[in-house]
Amino acid sequence: MATTPPVVKANKREEFGKGASRRLRRDGQIPGVLYESGIENVHFSVDRIEMTALVRNDGTNAILQLEVDGKQLLCMVKHVDQNVLTLDIDHIDLLGVKRGEKVTVEVPVITEGEAVADAVVLQETDVLEIEVDALNIPDEIVVNIEGKEIGDQIFASDVALPAGAELLGVKLRGEILPLQLRDGAGGDDFGHDGAAEADALEMLFHALEIHRACADRIMPPL
Repeated sequence: MATTPPVVKANKREEFGKGASRRLRRDGQIPGVLYESGIENVHFSVDRIEMTALVRNDGTNAILQLEVDGKQLLCMVKHVDQNVLTLDIDHIDLLGVKRGEKVTVEVPVITEGEAVADAVVLQETDVLEIEVDALNIPDEIVVNIEGKEIGDQIFASDVALPAGAELLGVKLRGEILPLQLRDGAGGDDFGHDGAAEADALEMLFHALEIHRACADRIMPPL
């Protein structure tokens, strides 16, 4: 993520409530609030296209300089409310930060490299929580699985973090990550032969048949 945050010009909001917010959205603006310890909350509106592009390109951890009444406030995206139908941003919350301050964020995790043949990566989470300098938040966290064997666990040492960043919320004091390698050729590293999975599928299909039969009784097919 860039260490020079983009400047986004905003208008200070004087009207509040659902009606005022609807009028802003109709005029192509997004209502929002900036929260920061030690100062009053700043109610603002920003251009919808500009803010949407920033969130789309930099993610929900985007850092920006919000310019309000000639003052630039360093902040990060804290929460975004999206319209369930149009997916447009309806409202945005920002959190004021200071240069050199560390923040706790969730960052998408991806894998790179090739594991051994027939190994399948079982990834139980799409994000990892880290503490990092607000101006050095990575776009993604890379986990190296090169040469990993079936049954191997992924350790914190396999993760490439920015300088000064710390991995949080990981099992066993930050050592083992919620990723592991299974046998993709049938059976797994725990010696199961797939029978449990087959039984689970059979039960699911049976439940679907019961559901379909009940639905037909309520509303017979035409």
